[in-house]
Amino acid sequence: MDGSDEEIYSIMFTSLKHPVRRKILRMLNDKPMTFMEIVDNIGVSSSNLTYHLESLGELIYKVENGRYKLSSFGRATVSAMKGVEDTPEIEPKRRIKLSTRWKTIFSVLLIAVILLSTFTAVQLNALNQLSVAKSSLEAQNEQLLSWGVSTNKVVSLLQDVVRLDTSKYAVKLLDNTLQYRNDIGVTEEIIKYSLTISQSSIDADFRFRNNHLSYYELRIDRLNFDSQLYTTQADNIGILQTAKNTLEGYKAYSEGSYLDEMSRLLDSVNQTENIVVTSGNMKLQISLKGEIAEFMWLYTENDVDFSPKSLLMVFQNRVLIKLMDGYFLYTIASTDLTIGQQEAVAVARSYIKTLTWVIDGEKVNGFNSQGDPFYIEFIPHPRNNSVALVPYWYVVLPLDRTYSSGINQVAVGIYADNGEAADVEMLSDPNTAT
Repeated sequence: MDGSDEEIYSIMFTSLKHPVRRKILRMLNDKPMTFMEIVDNIGVSSSNLTYHLESLGELIYKVENGRYKLSSFGRATVSAMKGVEDTPEIEPKRRIKLSTRWKTIFSVLLIAVILLSTFTAVQLNALNQLSVAKSSLEAQNEQLLSWGVSTNKVVSLLQDVVRLDTSKYAVKLLDNTLQYRNDIGVTEEIIKYSLTISQSSIDADFRFRNNHLSYYELRIDRLNFDSQLYTTQADNIGILQTAKNTLEGYKAYSEGSYLDEMSRLLDSVNQTENIVVTSGNMKLQISLKGEIAEFMWLYTENDVDFSPKSLLMVFQNRVLIKLMDGYFLYTIASTDLTIGQQEAVAVARSYIKTLTWVIDGEKVNGFNSQGDPFYIEFIPHPRNNSVALVPYWYVVLPLDRTYSSGINQVAVGIYADNGEAADVEMLSDPNTAT
């Protein structure tokens, strides 16, 4: 086995140990995803996700459209995960140690005395804890079930918003996951369906937060796109009118008051082109590229674009293949942009000098950065496990040396309203590590 093989196997087993990386691998095994799609689905900060993506090494790779995919080694790792998870637990063999007759009798008597003296207290305490745990679990389950999305709500979206002729397809539920997201304080339900016609199958993914649609995607084989789709929309209208009709359908479906303003802003556009228009605190960006058309409405205030608080509709050949709605969910905690890009870099450089980090079991401190930042991005970000957005800088700095495990970068998140360093992760770049 050469060095590269050993490194790949090391990454595979390291990935299997970490629950976040296992979840990333499972998600990418279902479909390729962009960085922000993974952030939105996995519930970690941008800096944390960058760290985990870097740690996955050659198990994943990035394609031209910006999506991450599993490599052949990544697919092998997922197979290994499934093999481990599907293996039944085997009860360990019991060891029997023979003792003398008198030692055995004495030990039994002694244990009996101890058990008799403590049984009542232990039993009552255990029953009390069991009762509390059962009541808590029942309350949580009742709360989750109360948020469950009915099949009619999914079918209505496909028929009235996407305008698929569902009578042409055999619809099958593939998966339904209901959970409470502590990081943003919402109940989340993820549903996966397949729509089959003849020998072709279309996958449809849905995510509801607090019983409101927040994500939809139709995944279709590009080579057979037209032959797989049966829609009820008119064939003689352009993409602009298609977008207007879809938005009207979504307004009736979700009944969000913010959609009225979005509709008025879209009505102000008279021709299909790459364009940005703004009205009050709402901005509309239209992007056209070949058969793909994107319409994005986002909240803007004090020259800060709060991209998570947005509605995105993506069309392929005038068919709605993706919808993301965070406008109903996110709020604005602060619009103060008191820390600019260069100041954020300075804050990050200063912060890492005071940082103590455990690398391979040893505490390391006194980090320094040299050279220009590798990466700087402005992404409004929630603070304190909520849905309230704050201006936020994400800065990746090169370190002045390479530490154990190839660590030679550090990512720091800086809240732009107060300069607070919120998230930090140590990263390794295999292309520059020595």
